[in-house]
Amino acid sequence: MKYVDLSGRTALVTGGSGGIGAELSRQLAAAGVSVAVHYREHAPPFGGALAVKADLAEAAACEDLVARVEAELGPIDILAANAGAGAPASWQEVDAEAFDRMYAVNLRAPFLLARRVLPGMVERGFGRVLFTSSIAALTGGVVGPHYAATKAGLHGLTHHLAARVVRDGVTVNAIAPALIADTRILPGDPEQLAARVPVGRLGTPAEVADLALAILRNGYLTSKVIALDGGMYPT
Repeated sequence: MKYVDLSGRTALVTGGSGGIGAELSRQLAAAGVSVAVHYREHAPPFGGALAVKADLAEAAACEDLVARVEAELGPIDILAANAGAGAPASWQEVDAEAFDRMYAVNLRAPFLLARRVLPGMVERGFGRVLFTSSIAALTGGVVGPHYAATKAGLHGLTHHLAARVVRDGVTVNAIAPALIADTRILPGDPEQLAARVPVGRLGTPAEVADLALAILRNGYLTSKVIALDGGMYPT
């Protein structure tokens, strides 16, 4: 079976100002998708897409973001919930405020965005939801307990939603990268981190985006968490 043609579809990519989100936005646009790129502080470094500013730590911002995109581009067919917070901290340092902030951005916002766009996807008989998780969700990672816990929550959310919309032409998956260069959440010196990776280097945003696009094009793949880690954590 051929991949699904995504041209003519509309996508919302959160956290699209750099790294994985920016590269995914570029690849979607190159595939003929109308792309809305969300950012919190830094505007996306490329043109040709609708850029929308929002702080996803605020619950109401999720509704407002989707409404703005729909008003400008029409119904959303593809949700790539990529935005994430990742301030490194030990378990002793993570207090209630730090945990709640991480939860709001990394887990609550993806759910609220999916909750908002899924009814339309179901009604139209087509939709793609892709959450950006992390290998930290499977191993605990090194960023912090709040980061690992919220990313692990995305896996449960993926499986729960996927089972309930699969018969309506909607897929829900997650991608779990590890040690990707040129991203804001890179816990340590790049050279030292690269030495830990079996393939001998860090991954690139383009490699993550390439896999993400393959997931979005595949109508037979759903309820999966796919790791991309250079062979670090066999699963």
